[in-house]
Amino acid sequence: MATTVLKRAADQSAFDRGDVSFILICSALVLFMVPGLGFLYSGLARRKSALSLLWVVVASNAVVIFQWYFWGYSLTFSSTATNGYIGNLKHFGLQNVLNAPSPGSPLIPELLYSFYQLQFAAVTVAILMGAVAERGRVLPAMVFAFIWATIVYAPVACWAWNVNGWGFKWGVLDYAGGGPVEIGSGVGGLAYSWVLGRRSKRELINFRPHNVSLVVLGTFMLWFGWIGFNAGSAFGANLRAAVAGWNTGIAAAFSGIVWCMLDFRHNRKYTMVGFCSGTIAGLVAATPSSGMIPPWASVVLGIVSGICCNYATKIKHWVRIDDALDLFAEHGIAGIIGLLFNGIFAADYIISLDEVNTTIPGGFMQRNFKQLYIQFGYVVACCAYVFVVTAVICKVMDYIPGLSLRCTDEAEIIGMDEHDIGEFVQDFVEVRRAFDAWNPPTESVEEKEAMKGDIVAAGDRHGGYTDIGDGQSLSRTHSRNITAVPSDNEKDLAKIDVYAAGDRHGHNDLELAVPANPQGRRSLSRGRQ
Repeated sequence: MATTVLKRAADQSAFDRGDVSFILICSALVLFMVPGLGFLYSGLARRKSALSLLWVVVASNAVVIFQWYFWGYSLTFSSTATNGYIGNLKHFGLQNVLNAPSPGSPLIPELLYSFYQLQFAAVTVAILMGAVAERGRVLPAMVFAFIWATIVYAPVACWAWNVNGWGFKWGVLDYAGGGPVEIGSGVGGLAYSWVLGRRSKRELINFRPHNVSLVVLGTFMLWFGWIGFNAGSAFGANLRAAVAGWNTGIAAAFSGIVWCMLDFRHNRKYTMVGFCSGTIAGLVAATPSSGMIPPWASVVLGIVSGICCNYATKIKHWVRIDDALDLFAEHGIAGIIGLLFNGIFAADYIISLDEVNTTIPGGFMQRNFKQLYIQFGYVVACCAYVFVVTAVICKVMDYIPGLSLRCTDEAEIIGMDEHDIGEFVQDFVEVRRAFDAWNPPTESVEEKEAMKGDIVAAGDRHGGYTDIGDGQSLSRTHSRNITAVPSDNEKDLAKIDVYAAGDRHGHNDLELAVPANPQGRRSLSRGRQ
């Protein structure tokens, strides 16, 4: 009987338990990046829409888990598909995925490999969810997440990582996801923001992060998880994983310092948001290259990515796309830089440290000159495909009743937390809790009647109602209807034409045309929110 049971058990003797344990731990680290992104985005947004960003990031993780189990893994990594573009449904519902050597590395079983790659897909979609900031509806965003992971992420990941992908066969060097993860989320976020449209003029004035502490917390949660993201892509506890970990830290540190110095040159302030932004740019640039290039090249990578991504935050103003959280500048541009660095600095002695990829040539510096144009061609293909297909998905969804991506003007004014979530990241008890009623009020009949009774209890934590005595309840929606007198400042701002959106870094780049001087423009620095 015991012999029969042993025969039925899956054979795991071909895999080192240390490698298996290492990838399991790295999978958990990558998952930890999801709440890190949520905190980062929440801190960068206005308070009235902060929780909605946390919600879409966390909820998208659940959507992608289902999608990856359902058919995402099969469409990306099934080895029987030979079209070079996308997989088939051989592994639909994780069928026939157990103890065979994984398609990514013989060091780990396929079931573990599919679980690890799930975290990559989830993080990619979570990054992309930053495009909904402050004006995107959350439910259509979840439908979009499922479709995008199927039609965009799965094919692009298949190109470089599937053994039959055209990029893999061509010799593309993409260590941990410069194409599917970084270009996918950065360029995809730009396309989503383009279709979604710009925030209203009122929302662009004096925009600045509402909680820098959350930005810092989210950034270093991401850095912590990124070690598992990059080191784990060696698919074993080996020296290549150690090099990837070192390169990740080096690129992040140098990029953060360089970005901070560039911001100091403009504002004479050592901004915390600037340092965090530069750190993330370095982490992104290290994603495709950390297991390919030597540590000294990561110093150069960190400096170059910090400079290029800092200036790339201006691109959204040139193309007039309201990329509120700079997904393209941070992820798209840095991912492109990392891929191109592979074409120049990739070293065969680094790549072979996993004792699996021992025949891959290096880059331009090792006289493999064609690698540079291979990387460039791959970058162009990824950018074009991701932008066009993402934009088409968004446009089609906008024509489907109930799936419009953009919220109403009223929802944008009161905040997505109030409109879609019903909770707040920080819920203060005030006489007026609605964002459209913060100015000195008129003494309306409705307000006088509401204040006649003794206020017994504040609204509950779910935002349901407030008991105001005499058997009356004042709902949150009802309270918003209390009229308010617009201030003189608001009246003046309503007449101003906003030419460019403010970015998250606090630069004085919000150009306004003043009515008294219609031909001139001036910059309005951000005041306190």
